[in-house]
Amino acid sequence: MRKVIVSEFVSLDGVVEGPGGGEPEYKHEGWTFDIDPDPAMYEYKLEELMESGALLLGRVTYEGFAAAWPERDDEAGFAKKFNSMPKYVASTTLKDPLWNNSHVLQGEVAEAVAALKEQDGGPLLVNGSPTLLKALYEADLVDEYRLMVFPVILGSGKRLFPDDARAKRKLILTDTRAYANGIVLNVLEPVRG
Repeated sequence: MRKVIVSEFVSLDGVVEGPGGGEPEYKHEGWTFDIDPDPAMYEYKLEELMESGALLLGRVTYEGFAAAWPERDDEAGFAKKFNSMPKYVASTTLKDPLWNNSHVLQGEVAEAVAALKEQDGGPLLVNGSPTLLKALYEADLVDEYRLMVFPVILGSGKRLFPDDARAKRKLILTDTRAYANGIVLNVLEPVRG
């Protein structure tokens, strides 16, 4: 059974909107660029990507990735992996995705993702995609959260977790790392049963 791993850049106040730009309607777009990069952080992100079997994205994040990655070529391997791996998109409006090896999920999102989890293959990696995240959260389909918490308070924007969730969820911290630039990685798993 495949795992769903949510990997997010998140502000201290829980915002996941526009971390890398590409969302000009959001007043804080590109907020991650305000923090000096730490090479160790990007080494972790590359390891995470290489261990993943597929990307699971919402339409807006998918379109941002599809606009950025196909033309890139890099020595580290991010572009090669992104461009070659399967990509599953939760969308009711996207009909014919053009990015290599992309597939639009059919039917209800929670059922489609539950079916993907039953297939063989590596973990399904979710980046960005706050609307999809809320659906995955409500259906209890997330197996692990990998949250890179940036030392910034944005005060507005789409948040990681729903404001109107039906139930509370307890998580257990399984790993944490602090980077030289003040970013803290927290790896958490839901407590079930």
